[in-house]
Amino acid sequence: MKLIETLNDLVHTQQEITMPEAEAKKALSMWHSQAVEEVLQVLNTLASGLSEDEAKARIETHGANCLPEPPKRNALIRFALHFHNILIYVLISSAIITAFLDHWIDTAVILAVVVANAIIGFIQEGKAEKAMESIRQMLAPHANVMRGGERISVEGKCLVPGDIVLLEAGDKVPADLRLMTAHSISVHEAILTGESVPVEKSIQAVAENASLGDRSCMVFSGTLLTSGQCTGVVVATGSHTEIGRISGLLSEVETLTTPLVQQMGVFAKWLTIFILLIAGLLLAHGYFVGHHAFTELFMVVVGLSVAAIPEGLPAVLTITLAIGVQAMAKQNAIVRRLPAIETLGSVSVICTDKTGTLTRNEMMVASVLTHQHLFTLDGIGYEPKGLLKLKDADVPPSAYAVLEELARAAALCNDAALREQADVWAVEGDPMEGALLAFSGKMKVDARKEQAAWTRTDAIPFDAKHRFMATLNHDHEHHAFVFVKGAPEQIISMCKDQRGVDGETELLDTAYWNEKAESIAALGQRVLAFAAQSVQPKHTVLQQGEIVDTLTLLGMVGMIDPPRSEAIAAVAECHGAGIRVKMITGDHAKTAVAIGKQIGLQNPDKVLTGVDLDSMDDFTLKSAILECDIFARTSPEHKLRLVMALQSQGMTVAMTGDGVNDAPALKRADAGIAMGRKGSEAAKESADLVLVDDNFTSIVAAVREGRTVYDNIKKVISWTLPTNAGEAMCIIVALLLGATLPVTPIQILWINLITAMTLGIALAFEPTEENTMRRPPRSRDEPLLSGELVWHIGLVAILFLCGVYGIFSYAVDRGYSVELARTLALNTLVVMEIFHLFFIRNIYGTSLTWKAVRGTKVVWLTVMIVAVAQMAITYLPPLQEIFATESIPFWDGVLVVSIGASLFTIIETEKQIRLRLRNKQTV
Repeated sequence: MKLIETLNDLVHTQQEITMPEAEAKKALSMWHSQAVEEVLQVLNTLASGLSEDEAKARIETHGANCLPEPPKRNALIRFALHFHNILIYVLISSAIITAFLDHWIDTAVILAVVVANAIIGFIQEGKAEKAMESIRQMLAPHANVMRGGERISVEGKCLVPGDIVLLEAGDKVPADLRLMTAHSISVHEAILTGESVPVEKSIQAVAENASLGDRSCMVFSGTLLTSGQCTGVVVATGSHTEIGRISGLLSEVETLTTPLVQQMGVFAKWLTIFILLIAGLLLAHGYFVGHHAFTELFMVVVGLSVAAIPEGLPAVLTITLAIGVQAMAKQNAIVRRLPAIETLGSVSVICTDKTGTLTRNEMMVASVLTHQHLFTLDGIGYEPKGLLKLKDADVPPSAYAVLEELARAAALCNDAALREQADVWAVEGDPMEGALLAFSGKMKVDARKEQAAWTRTDAIPFDAKHRFMATLNHDHEHHAFVFVKGAPEQIISMCKDQRGVDGETELLDTAYWNEKAESIAALGQRVLAFAAQSVQPKHTVLQQGEIVDTLTLLGMVGMIDPPRSEAIAAVAECHGAGIRVKMITGDHAKTAVAIGKQIGLQNPDKVLTGVDLDSMDDFTLKSAILECDIFARTSPEHKLRLVMALQSQGMTVAMTGDGVNDAPALKRADAGIAMGRKGSEAAKESADLVLVDDNFTSIVAAVREGRTVYDNIKKVISWTLPTNAGEAMCIIVALLLGATLPVTPIQILWINLITAMTLGIALAFEPTEENTMRRPPRSRDEPLLSGELVWHIGLVAILFLCGVYGIFSYAVDRGYSVELARTLALNTLVVMEIFHLFFIRNIYGTSLTWKAVRGTKVVWLTVMIVAVAQMAITYLPPLQEIFATESIPFWDGVLVVSIGASLFTIIETEKQIRLRLRNKQTV
């Protein structure tokens, strides 16, 4: 209360002073660089708090301490906009035309596809609104404040700038506060800064250009106080807080369309123009040159257009993506937006957060320093098991007596606890202290038994001022010890000697300890020193002055949030697939570099900080980002800016993260990937995919599945367009030459229905081809209708034309009826489509292997369905009448199959020649 009285005296006489507007505006954004007295003066408040009347007046001015809800579009308008697509227009037109032609089944199928696509898009919409809602829920529901000199509890939404808030361990910070008093406080800020351990706070002002993570005199809304007590003045509420700024960024971030959506849009436009152009030319030719009746000609041309439009393509694409969803779920990746699957397959760079993504978000002792040796220690998370190594050789802890004493100090000078639940070890309390308990277990010291044997009788809590923690412990044999841990330089200054060989003490080698501590810190590890002192058993009260220049230094430990072991292999596989991995973290540069080296990032020695990024304009950043793979001390704006800079280079960017600070960049990225276990709800709602196991390895599996999905989509298109073109060519040639149609319109519609919904779908189930993850990522500008595909469409269309007219001419020459000739042509078309399917299954390799011929269960199931259906319309009298078919003699059936085999042989030979020429050019 003395500090409150002092502060009141300082500001009382200036309570009515109004600062110049420019100066006040500057002060509003620089709270961390101002002294407490200045902050209180700017906010026109007292350390004893605002009056109730003043608080009510300010809430009218500043609004409630909650994030404003964005305006929402009408649901009907949102739904209607999903029909605003040229391919959808073509499909709707097709449905109208087919209905006009009384082809009601085709009409129903087309409309079902259109409506299903609209419903799926409508359901998936609104992610940004959900993300901001999840951020709103992070604001504290209640807060303890000083109002009129009295401590009261108010709803979090009622806080206003100038309120004095009181916090203690376990409280969620209700607004952005400038600290006025601070007693041994630490705050977990991972959701904002990405730091994996709580950070210490104080009341001293910091530099104006200090990054968010270095503003030690501020605590921010939504973060968690893990220890200590403090008092702070509210400097920002609602949308003006750091979390509020992130919410604003989310609402401003433009969500990029995916490569597939872009390509399908371009493809649909050109396909529509091409079909309409051909239809118009045929109509003009038939009317003015062929002198056909306009009505009859118009209906034939409309039928041709319907046959040429791959109306089943959107449905098959959706099914292909849906199958990808199921496959990714098995790889622990939950897909929230269908097109994001194929986007993952095209990513050329992954921007990953460090904490919880590449690392475990669990502290672990990695280095142990004694008077003679520097040991390394491995293990998994907080599990008290691991190997001790000296110069890469496994050594037993029992061989070094000082390690047992060091482990005992780590266990007793400790307020945390470890719990094992479902084979997973978790810490209750400070993560660093949890890591020390796990270290004790690895040194074969049972922390619980030691704590039971050595009763704590007094303690000096950790405080940022004196930078150490000390405990006084007594055992049942009337021994008493003081155990101390803290910052190395502080502990060394309190020691008179060090533990030597066989438990003896020896002269303190300050230079040795300082040098080794710096080398451990250079590895990105946080260093703690331990010391002990024997005292008289009757000593039961611990005074700070008693442990100065009286301690014996036991050793030091270096702690780090270790990289996931599987992440190292995953990063290597990404590099093998031509995908760059860039770490963007809010943590310190040294820590980021250390982790970057351990996981195998490229250019691990080059790091850019948030301050460096602020000094760069967009042009400079655009070139710098290609040469640097580690970015430290970054803010949400930095992460967003980095993603946009990579996209400006034509790269397809995937962004991974788990904190609120990652949400804007996750939304902007081509593929946003959030962590499922430790990720915030804001990150999950902004992401396209959520990793169930928080494992970077799952990203590689998702990328592999994404490439497979795109390959299968490409196969579906490469199969659909040539077959549709072949069918259309048969009718076009007949119209141009005035010849008899080799197949009737109803037979063409039958082929479209039976093959598109069976053979086309079969390609959606194709497994991953070999070398999928050894191919470079495709360019985001790569068109679906490439030069090779155009050539393939033309080649297959000509071969289809030759096959159909060849068998039709053969039948006419043999004196067969027109119905039988058309039946042979119909079955030839279907057989050629089946053989074309087996060719398309392996677009990057040979189809002449037993594995390729064997295919998949789905392929052979669809082939059997098509074969049975064709047999039915060919040989069953009722269906013969509907489709105007006749039974085919056995040897003519063999001839039909031979034509299909000939097609396969020709296009497979052409593919092998093309692949060999491409390989020679590559070499």
